[in-house]
Amino acid sequence: MRQSHKTLALWVLLIVVFWAIYHIIAQDKPPKEKYTYSKFLRQVDDGNVKDVTVTLTGQGTAGVFEGKLTDDRTFQTTGVYSDSVETALVKHNVTFEVIPKPEGAVWQSILLTWLPMIFLVAIFFFFMRQLQSGGGKAMSFGKSKAKLMNENQNKVTFADVAGVEEAKEDVQEIIEFLRDPKKFTRLGGRIPKGVLLMGPPGTGKTLIARAIAGEASVPFFSISGSDFVEMFVGVGASRVRDLFEQGKKNAPCIIFIDEIDAVGRHRGAGLGGGHDEREQTLNQLLVEMDGFESNEGVILIAATNRPDVLDPALLRPGRFDRRIVVPRPDVRGREGILQVHCKRVPLDTGVDLEVIARGTPGFAGADLESLVNEAALLAAHANRDKVTMDDFERAKDKVLMGGERKSMVMSREEQRNTAVHETGHALVAKLTPGTDPVHKMTIIPRGRALGLTQQLPAEDRYSMDRENVLSTIAILMGGRAAEELVFGKFTTGAGNDIERATELARKMVCEWGMSEKLGPVSFGKKEEQVFLGREMGTQRDFSEQTAIEIDAEIRRIVQSQYDRAMTVLRDHREILEQIADALLEYETLDGGDIDKLLAGEEVSREKPEKRHLHTPEEHRARKDKEKESKDRREGGGRGLLDPFPKPSA
Repeated sequence: MRQSHKTLALWVLLIVVFWAIYHIIAQDKPPKEKYTYSKFLRQVDDGNVKDVTVTLTGQGTAGVFEGKLTDDRTFQTTGVYSDSVETALVKHNVTFEVIPKPEGAVWQSILLTWLPMIFLVAIFFFFMRQLQSGGGKAMSFGKSKAKLMNENQNKVTFADVAGVEEAKEDVQEIIEFLRDPKKFTRLGGRIPKGVLLMGPPGTGKTLIARAIAGEASVPFFSISGSDFVEMFVGVGASRVRDLFEQGKKNAPCIIFIDEIDAVGRHRGAGLGGGHDEREQTLNQLLVEMDGFESNEGVILIAATNRPDVLDPALLRPGRFDRRIVVPRPDVRGREGILQVHCKRVPLDTGVDLEVIARGTPGFAGADLESLVNEAALLAAHANRDKVTMDDFERAKDKVLMGGERKSMVMSREEQRNTAVHETGHALVAKLTPGTDPVHKMTIIPRGRALGLTQQLPAEDRYSMDRENVLSTIAILMGGRAAEELVFGKFTTGAGNDIERATELARKMVCEWGMSEKLGPVSFGKKEEQVFLGREMGTQRDFSEQTAIEIDAEIRRIVQSQYDRAMTVLRDHREILEQIADALLEYETLDGGDIDKLLAGEEVSREKPEKRHLHTPEEHRARKDKEKESKDRREGGGRGLLDPFPKPSA
């Protein structure tokens, strides 16, 4: 409110001043005829002057003569006021008045002459200073855009952070160092200069930084890596200097740079040469962190999900002394994150967060937040007062597989083919030992898929052995094998399955050394462009004969697992048909339903409304009805609207 009042007062002052200047300059006065001094004297001698006012200017006897002629015309001239002039005025009965030079007339003249110019110059400097004062304004090119966090602004504490206990402990130590440095320096330790938070997207790196801002009682500056570099040369380095200057003035303090890989990528990998704007910014950042001048009391905290592309000079000790990995949470971490996000969500008594945590392996913190939010939205849409376990289950399906495409219409033939395909995946997964349990299978289109079979591991897994990879390939090929077994033909629905299976087989042979024939050897040297942040290609470092053997081994692995899946499905052809029929009836089956069908039991629950099943005749009738309705809306039959009607036979 204070700033708005100042702005309003400034504009009122400007309006008043300009209004006064305008009225001083543009005041209405009768035009005065300019006379020469000699012509004025002749007019006096001729008796044509009615009255005159002489204003002495102070420069000897010089003055300004203003007056009126007998014909009411006005005049003005400058000259010398002497005794002879006064005598002539008296002689010809001219009414005259002599105004002596007033006190301070020189200063008044100077002010009247220079005041407008001084005022305009002052206004110009004022606005230039405002433009250069930062805040994203026009002339603030070299100013840092870092925001100083307020203590009460979106305050987040470590109580709001769960699932990353090790990272919290490392950061908590830095905050204690800032609060009580002597506790650590008494043994010769020094404060860390930089902390790098590394981890996959959505694991809570920025949230930890916000918690640091909420916990620390020191100034906290926050900026994004992309805020340094803009279209002007030298802006990035200038903003880095300004950022650390602000940090020095407020030391001890914390500076947080989010997505530091925007300016910290490996030098020398630019497509246009090594000396570009991004590298200048990185060089300045390196100097400020640990250069000739030290920045004691300024701790830099950075976050990135691409530590592999950062410059080695940025990662050395003395710059980023501490690297904190923020991984995906385990089952206990997921349960803690769910508890944090469910604080403001009314839960039904049947909701078990531990079960939800066990059923969401691989979920990051952002995924779990989205899960809770989706469940709350589903419950609100159903006009319930509390979120139930069923809401969480439906929300998990939406997060993992995408929303249902309810408007998509499929024929019975396509639905039957999809059901058999998904049953092939699920049946191979169920009957192959050592595989992840089947969580759910559906033929309701979700996302870009016509059907889905979802497996969820019973526990967190961090590596795979050879048998796990082979079983995964067999499960991927199960859909294609089921189509061949039941229909005796292939469809394009198995395209993504074949691609993923081939990629796994290639990695087994070329990267993981899981081929019995070729042995534990890595084939193909990767060519990476760090500047672009992705792998560009693979350099062939093996012979033509080895390439032939690699191709043959990849084909052998995929084909053998295809045969394995075909054998499983052929041995259980009857149960394959039963599960496919049940999937057509219920559209979605979970793991418990599949277990019942495998045990010879039937699924006993309410059947859903058939929104997606249509016979070919129903499909054609629906299309004809839509076309007829469209033609009626457009105002006539096809012959009236078609500019190129077909000729009659």
